[in-house]
Amino acid sequence: MFRSGLLLTQERSKGYCEVKLEDIKSPRDIKGLSLEELEELAVSVREKIIQTTSVCGGHIAPSLGVVELTIALHYVMNAPRDKIIWDVGHQAYTHKLLTGRADKFDKLRCRQGISGFPKRSESKYDAFGVGHASTSISAALGFAAARDFNGEDYDIAAVIGDGALTGGLAYEGLNNTGHLKKDMTVVLNDNKMFISKKVGAMGEYLTRILTSKSLSKFESKVTKTLQRHPSWGEEIIKFAKRSKAILTPGMLFQELGFSYFGPIDGHNIESLIDNLERLKEIDGPKILHVITRKGKGYKPAEEAPEVFHGTGVFDVATGKSPESSTEKYQDIFGDALCELADKNMKICAITAAMESGTGLNKFADKFPERFFDVGIAEQHAFTFAAALSCEGIIPVCAIYSTFIQRAYDQIIHDIALQDLPVIMALDRAGIVGKDGPTHHGNFDISFLTCIPNLTVMAPSNKKEMRDMLYSATIYNKPTAIRYPRGAADITESKTEFEMIERGKGVEAAEGRDLTVMALGNMVGPSLAAAKILKEEGIDIGVINLRFAKPLDKELIVKKAQETKKVLTVEENVIIGGIGEQIGGILAGELIPADISNLGLPDEFITYGEADSLRKEYGLSAEGIASRVRKLIKNRPES
Repeated sequence: MFRSGLLLTQERSKGYCEVKLEDIKSPRDIKGLSLEELEELAVSVREKIIQTTSVCGGHIAPSLGVVELTIALHYVMNAPRDKIIWDVGHQAYTHKLLTGRADKFDKLRCRQGISGFPKRSESKYDAFGVGHASTSISAALGFAAARDFNGEDYDIAAVIGDGALTGGLAYEGLNNTGHLKKDMTVVLNDNKMFISKKVGAMGEYLTRILTSKSLSKFESKVTKTLQRHPSWGEEIIKFAKRSKAILTPGMLFQELGFSYFGPIDGHNIESLIDNLERLKEIDGPKILHVITRKGKGYKPAEEAPEVFHGTGVFDVATGKSPESSTEKYQDIFGDALCELADKNMKICAITAAMESGTGLNKFADKFPERFFDVGIAEQHAFTFAAALSCEGIIPVCAIYSTFIQRAYDQIIHDIALQDLPVIMALDRAGIVGKDGPTHHGNFDISFLTCIPNLTVMAPSNKKEMRDMLYSATIYNKPTAIRYPRGAADITESKTEFEMIERGKGVEAAEGRDLTVMALGNMVGPSLAAAKILKEEGIDIGVINLRFAKPLDKELIVKKAQETKKVLTVEENVIIGGIGEQIGGILAGELIPADISNLGLPDEFITYGEADSLRKEYGLSAEGIASRVRKLIKNRPES
């Protein structure tokens, strides 16, 4: 079996009967195991997660942190009848391994493989699909209400991290659960981190539970008093050790209507099983507070859990990923924002627990007083930014495209309606790859371009990324810049910032047979397609639209009149995308041009390598060339 030499905290003990992970076909197979065998299983699970993610990439640190907790949950509960609801879902790898998917785990996040998140269609043990944060408590309450409505009897546990508790939805769920008093358990997985470092009052509150000296003194005094009454005092002490609610600030949860238990060691299987078994006997909503360590058992992940939150392939022995010589959009954005902030003291940066992921780590180090990590709270981030802009600050909100969906109301009501100059940097727009349908940013063009007052841009290369960010600070309008995950097309050597006129596209290549109108990262493949077709005697022009809103109506009409054939290309769903909007412009102007739209279909895109997915959906150079050939020859499109 795999040996890295880096499994620090759980070494195999001599005399243990080795548990083979491949023999675990369902949670029933672990219920007869001894404590020693369960601990042996935890080691095997960690080895499998480390080995697989080193090849497939994935969310290694979160999953390593909950190995023992997951084993204990499945040991005590009877899934799939009992419901285990995961929050975010990036910590569910152990859950997948214990629920009949160990033989498929080598294809984690790969095309035709298994998802990196819980997925109802994948397994009956995945009670609720998830990829975004703070949903588990509300979902668990829904299951509890349905159970009682149907007259059934089963247990429900929601596993939520301290980071997800920064999201407002979590508190809506807590509040309603306490009010309805439904029988369910919330397992608070406190790893003293969010995606990166802990931020916010809730994080500080949980830390105080563990470190308060005055609390320790109070506990010591109470314990000594109770020991004077051996007939009943010892029982209270035992209960208090299991449930520190009477000795710690668990009263917050108590005031919300929960019975609070903990904190306990989230890596002690025996203690976890004991507490979970006892909680089954208590009616009503309960909180079990467990302390875990992100990356547990793998030294590189323990030392840098934010790096191993979600990683690509890496070398197990060193924990290092292969060096890349190409610049990523997120880093170009982060560096450009630092340059602009050096010159403009009004610029500040906001992120929702994704400091490193959005490339803002340099900004945070250089301008700590102008950097705000609001936790996993996208709604708050945008309203907070809106108010900042009211007072002349230039807020730049860097949030993944998939997560701005959570703040759509704030974008419309708090920003656009008031015409406030908030800059939204939408990282991971379009296809993101192995994280799959919960993380693809395929809808932002459609749901943003319908909002009045909003400007939406998309760079096709490094220089445009920099210039668009610079221009957004000058427009004095609500502005979104969408850009893809991964490497940028570096076609310009200039580093000076240049203003881009709002709503103006550019002609990237001339052609007489057809005009391709492309946006953002689809400009590069369109130009490559033009070269392929040139060798075949087909001459196509390419427009770099640069703006999804406002579109360059004058340029669009001019080129459509010249070539009479138009192909729009975007990495967004076709419904509501730029293609449909351009079609509307040409129809409104009565331009007699044949137009075809190339983009993503009306479906949720699966997981897999990003470039492979683009090729599958025709968004590669050859795919664009193939569509052009059909249009030029007037053959029916596939």
